[in-house]
Amino acid sequence: MSITSEFKEFALKGNVMDLAVGVIIGAAFGKIVDSLVGDIIMPLISRLIGHFDFTNLFIKLADGPAGITQTYAALKAAGVPMLAFGNFLTIVMNFVILAFVIFLMVKQVNRMKKNTPVAPAAIPEDVLLLREILEALKK
Repeated sequence: MSITSEFKEFALKGNVMDLAVGVIIGAAFGKIVDSLVGDIIMPLISRLIGHFDFTNLFIKLADGPAGITQTYAALKAAGVPMLAFGNFLTIVMNFVILAFVIFLMVKQVNRMKKNTPVAPAAIPEDVLLLREILEALKK
């Protein structure tokens, strides 16, 4: 068997295709969660706490160049080392929301699997034949 035919067989298996679809949908869903956290949840939290911009919560570990704005984006662009805990909090929020949504999806799928009636397995012909023989011997 050639390498190309082996690769084609591998790539076209159902599991590989399912995995590819899952990765693509997961990436798109991650962007949705990023937007939900960054554009809706964090502004609401910031408003409740007092107009914080979470991305600008950081601790400088060294002084930056003179005359540079003391914002996260400007200091990062200048290469100033920082502990960006505000950015970290945002990413943790993204993870928690994503994990919760995935938990709800898995829970729903498991519930649907549990409620799906399982059809009884067909009795093989040899077993049916043996039963007929047994019945005939009993008579």
